[in-house]
Amino acid sequence: MGLSPDIIQPLVAAALAEDVGSGDITSAAAIPDDARARAYIHAKEPCVVCGLDVVAETFRQVGARLAVTLLAADGDRAAPQQRVATLEGRARAILTGERVALNFLQRLSGIATLTRAFADRVAGTRATILDTRKTTPGLRVLDKYAVTIGGGANHRRGLYDQILVKDNHLVVLARYHAQPVAAAVRAAKQNAPGVIAEVEVKNLDELQQALDAGAELILLDNMTDEEMAEAVRVTAGRARLEASGGVSLERVAAIARTGVDYISIGALTHSVRAVDFSLEIEE
Repeated sequence: MGLSPDIIQPLVAAALAEDVGSGDITSAAAIPDDARARAYIHAKEPCVVCGLDVVAETFRQVGARLAVTLLAADGDRAAPQQRVATLEGRARAILTGERVALNFLQRLSGIATLTRAFADRVAGTRATILDTRKTTPGLRVLDKYAVTIGGGANHRRGLYDQILVKDNHLVVLARYHAQPVAAAVRAAKQNAPGVIAEVEVKNLDELQQALDAGAELILLDNMTDEEMAEAVRVTAGRARLEASGGVSLERVAAIARTGVDYISIGALTHSVRAVDFSLEIEE
């Protein structure tokens, strides 16, 4: 699944407006207007590549006659020193677009690479790796795209497309209901029929509330592996279960073996390490 140009274009334009502003004064002052150059972008470490269409769009916007050739596709694994794109045209345009293009490529490849690492750890189980809403403001569509390129799946896009009753919702509901989890499920079914509704539970008692109220999707928050395994046994297929909280590469396989359907990981997007790429002008 690629990204629509209608999505990419305004995001790139905003990034260039932030970085270039009224103009790249360094390139304008130091580089002759008619100077031409060839350049390439290469990975400096093993990674899953993501964001190449965004790179191409960045250089399209800074130089209409700049030729960009993509040497890989999103989702490909790249080795150190492997070239993923070449550029040819006005030197000023290449220099102006360099940082914005690399910023997108490095972040999105970082998300895809980390997601692939988690997805590989749960291969052979029923668990699907999910992202969260812990994304960079304004770049959620790109962050979530990168998760899918890495082999994960998207949780809800925002507050508008799926109900997720979390702990703070339940604190408010506890003022009005002795069993806030059950009340939340019943309210979701009544007030938003047809919308996917999920409720967060912290223990097996709250899980039973959710099941008794007919919940179809339940988030197991910060439970131990033993508690999650028991939750799977008690649920017995009556609802889908999502594990969340305290998920690491070291622990994720054990979580998957409990039998949960989903494992959501905020770290995929909220604190991912960018992959190191470099743009080099050929001498």
